[in-house]
Formats: sequence, structure tokens, C-alpha cells
Amino acid sequence: MEYEVRTMTIEDYPKVKELWMTIKGFAIRSIDDSREGVERFLRRNPTTSVVAVSNGEVIGAILCGHDGRRGCLYHVCVREDSRLHGIGKNMVIKCMNELKKEKISKVSLIAFSTNDIGNAFWKQIGWTKREDLNYYDFTLNEENIIRFNEGN
Repeated sequence: MEYEVRTMTIEDYPKVKELWMTIKGFAIRSIDDSREGVERFLRRNPTTSVVAVSNGEVIGAILCGHDGRRGCLYHVCVREDSRLHGIGKNMVIKCMNELKKEKISKVSLIAFSTNDIGNAFWKQIGWTKREDLNYYDFTLNEENIIRFNEGN
């Protein structure tokens, strides 16, 4: 299979979103994964996110960025009929090389525990599953902020 892995641009967004919608078990957020949210992410991280393209179609994508210390991969996916051709690994390698140029030495990602295909992929390419920490998040919306400030 012939394909190219290149830097993602906002012009790729419609095809990337179309790809996201085909991935089983994939969750996107209305704000962060909107065109505006992705455009904001790409402006902050202009060289680190990638797409895999074959015959003009986006067959893989990774949102990749960093905070100055640690890189993070988001929404790593390859179209189901294009898997097992090294596309995912080649996209990850491009992201890691771009992070290295930014002097980032550690990268992480989150994979749903029920994502058997994704978890097998990460294990196969040598990533380490952390068992020594818990992952927490907090949704910044008015209701949660008020509740947090009130201490409840």
C-alpha cells in the first residue's frame, strides 16, 4: 500500500473528522475536537501532528503536541481497511521525531482499557503501560468550577 505521512494542517480537518467518525469505540469532544478546537491545537503545535494520506484520502491521523516538558499523542487512528501496513507506527515515528526537534524527551498517551487493538499495538511497538499512577481529569465548565470553588 502506498501512502505518505505528512504534517497535519487545518485543511485536513474535514477528512480527519470523517476518519474519526468511522473508528469503533472512538470518542470525540464537541469543543476540543471541533474545527476551532483542532485549529487552536495546531497553531500551538504546528509541526507535530500528522496524517497518513493514500490516493488523496486521509487513512490515518494523530494529534500530537507538547507542553514544553512532555509530549502527548491524541486520537491515534488508522482506517480499519488500511491497518497492518505499518501506517500507525510510521505516524508515531514522525511525531516522535518532531517532538525530539522540540527538545521533548518523553511522550505519553491515553488508550481506553477496552481498546484491545490499540493496546496490543502500543505493546507491540515497545511502549510501556504505566501501572504506578492514576489518571485524573476535570472538565472546565461553569458548573464544575463553581462546585470546585465551593469545596463540595
